[in-house]
Amino acid sequence: MIGIGIIGCGAITIYRHAPEFSSNPHSKITGYYNPDRQKAEILAARYGGKVYACCQEMLEDPLVDAVCICTPNKYHAALSIAAMEGGKHVLCEKPIATTIEEGNSMIEASERTGKILMIAHDLKFEYAHKKAKEILLSGEMGRILSFRTAFGHGGPENWSTDKSMNSWFFKKENTGSGVMGDLGIHKTHLIEWLIDDTVEEVKAFSSSRDKKLENGDFVEAYDNSICLLRTKSGIIGTLTASWTYYGGLDKSTVIYCSNGTVEIYNHPEIPLIVTKNTKERSCYSFDIQSRSGIADSFINSIINGTPPDIPGEEGLRALKVVIACTRAYEENKTAEVGG
Repeated sequence: MIGIGIIGCGAITIYRHAPEFSSNPHSKITGYYNPDRQKAEILAARYGGKVYACCQEMLEDPLVDAVCICTPNKYHAALSIAAMEGGKHVLCEKPIATTIEEGNSMIEASERTGKILMIAHDLKFEYAHKKAKEILLSGEMGRILSFRTAFGHGGPENWSTDKSMNSWFFKKENTGSGVMGDLGIHKTHLIEWLIDDTVEEVKAFSSSRDKKLENGDFVEAYDNSICLLRTKSGIIGTLTASWTYYGGLDKSTVIYCSNGTVEIYNHPEIPLIVTKNTKERSCYSFDIQSRSGIADSFINSIINGTPPDIPGEEGLRALKVVIACTRAYEENKTAEVGG
């Protein structure tokens, strides 16, 4: 059994990582650490394991083989590096870090210690995305010409454990890049994987449109971003990230190809639609996906000694695009994605 220590007991731990690690037949949650001890105690009572007094106590526990880091973004790098240097494998929530330098340091620590570093970009494991990737790789859709992709919902105050405007997501020092670091980064990672290409140049508009503190001031972190992306091969597309989609969730992606169009989550009832220029239309439905696949993939890598499905390098690529989009807006220019 792989012993798992979880740092951070917010919504992502409650709804994803704790239940998925506890139900994996090859892992056992050893314990939890959270600044608000009560949140850790609730999870310990539900899934078993102890409550650690501090992170260091967890990292010194020989029963902990791997650590799942679910803290505000600004702590990802320091905790991941400390865990790997302490002999633990690391599953880190997205984004990998808040700066490129931090991300590079995490990857270097993984290489130096020989410990796995995986970033929790779950969209790659969704059935509709996996099938779309298979279709695009087959070549039947021809050349990819352009795309549009979006990820938006009503805001983190509606689902986080702190259901208020005091949520850490709204403080720029915690997130680094607002809604782009929360939702947009999922799509920068996904789109490069789907189209098998890398984004080289970006333009962007970002703004705090509606999220306000109790005193009436807009939150520090941008709640909306719209970005224009150009890839190495010349594919162009748009990426939208929003915390103000109050009518419901939108995580659609549409890829326009020389032989037709691939629509993912663009229809309310059909997850994947492929329409060819011959008017042939294929609709794909999938079984309900009860697990994200993140915990299972991470555990498999540890057991089999294989590279993770989402290594630190992929997480860093996604972060570089997000940082370039932020720079493009704030400096009012076309920005190149850092190497």
